[in-house]
Amino acid sequence: ALRIWASSTANALRLSSATRPHFSPLSRCFSSVLDGLKYASSHEWVKHEGSVATIGITDHAQDHLGEVVFVDLPDTGGSVTKATGFGAVESVKATSDVNSPISGEIVEVNTKLSETPGLINSSPYEDGWMIKVKPSNPSELESLMGAKEYTKFCEEEDTAH
Repeated sequence: ALRIWASSTANALRLSSATRPHFSPLSRCFSSVLDGLKYASSHEWVKHEGSVATIGITDHAQDHLGEVVFVDLPDTGGSVTKATGFGAVESVKATSDVNSPISGEIVEVNTKLSETPGLINSSPYEDGWMIKVKPSNPSELESLMGAKEYTKFCEEEDTAH
């Protein structure tokens, strides 16, 4: 219980409203979920701004993975398809595929992750983003969960395991 509290406190401090005033973290027992993002059941998040959507893995996902040691990302100019893998994250525990929550053209890749993959652990919603996509079908965002739905989904998933 103490480890869970410490992890939750660390996450809350990292995602304080002073850092990102337009988001408010919804605290859970072990990780944070941000309002204003959309979430996939495979634990990726999407931040849609204008014609670009930023994609990364959630705090919940990085918490379960453990220390991230390597990130495999696609090249700019390629495309992603909803619910299909576009890369992988390797941690000290396992290697996991990363799926795209939406379809579109990759317009930017976070090259910082090749040198500092731990950004996914320390800042999953800010510095640890993975790719930026120009959505080909913006209506796909409507099928994703909001913060409250994702929080409930994670709680139910963790209770089942």
